[in-house]
Amino acid sequence: MTSFFGVSCFATAVLFLVTTASAGAASSSSQPAVDPFVQTGTMHRGVNVVAWTPPWEDPARPRFEPKHFVLIRDAGFDTVVLILWPFSHMDASSRLDPAWLERLDKLVQAGLDSGVTVVLSPEDPATNRQKLDAFWRQIAPRYKDSPARLLFQILDEPEGASTPGQWNVELRKTLAIIRQTNPARNVLVGSLLINGDEDLSTLDLPAGDRHLIAVVHYFLPMEFTHQGASWVEATKNLSGVTWGSDADRALLDKNFGAFKTWSVAHHRPIFLGSFGAYDAGEIGSRVKWDWAVARAAEAHGIPWVYWQFDYNFNVYDVPKEEWVQPILKALIPEGK
Repeated sequence: MTSFFGVSCFATAVLFLVTTASAGAASSSSQPAVDPFVQTGTMHRGVNVVAWTPPWEDPARPRFEPKHFVLIRDAGFDTVVLILWPFSHMDASSRLDPAWLERLDKLVQAGLDSGVTVVLSPEDPATNRQKLDAFWRQIAPRYKDSPARLLFQILDEPEGASTPGQWNVELRKTLAIIRQTNPARNVLVGSLLINGDEDLSTLDLPAGDRHLIAVVHYFLPMEFTHQGASWVEATKNLSGVTWGSDADRALLDKNFGAFKTWSVAHHRPIFLGSFGAYDAGEIGSRVKWDWAVARAAEAHGIPWVYWQFDYNFNVYDVPKEEWVQPILKALIPEGK
């Protein structure tokens, strides 16, 4: 794994000085500011869409298409997070492929046209600071005049940083790049350790920037949500794990109570950016868990986004072109 800190301290310092010096020179957005609490109040229920690499390299075989935004909206969702894998689409100078950018433009416009809120969120655990900052130097000005319903998330899961303290330093530097052209656009930021209430406590956001939304992910207990997942060493051989005991529900209540407490104490809105259970688990327990997590978030005034639209945690079956009804109904019960 390439660390965020593979760049030398000297190079990072120079990068930060250049960013700071050029901030006033960049053309900034003319879009009016939206209070982040007001904005999250419109982002009730959403779904993550993973813009994974093969379809983006071959547009002839897409899975997620612009038409799916309307389908998602009509099912009762109002937010779509586009999880982007942009770094493999950069050249040696970290310039994004124009064809990749064109495809992104079409998706962003289709999402906004459908009426949903769209969040752009890069993800790549092997990236480094140079590529992440290069991404935002190109993306932030490209969309600076887009409506406020387009939000940015600095990085989906910043696991490349080695300590929470280092991530708190790094997020400020990347945020400064975004703020050159988007001074008041709401930006989502998660902690380095993003799964639970204790992890949220490590997040230190810049006090002077009030257009930030704190992101949490929730996959607890991992023994249940990731049983059989080949990429998780501790759970890949597990099976038959169910959910729904008194202890399970107590953990859920504890965590969401802590999320709300943190939000009030820091006067920052909380956004549940990801939750879901891998499809190797028993469907009845998965439905029970999905329903309970969604209702816990709603009870605490926390908007949520399900992981994910397509593939293995999926709420939609793309080949069959139909919703996975038990999961959909757990997330959005009839009449709600």
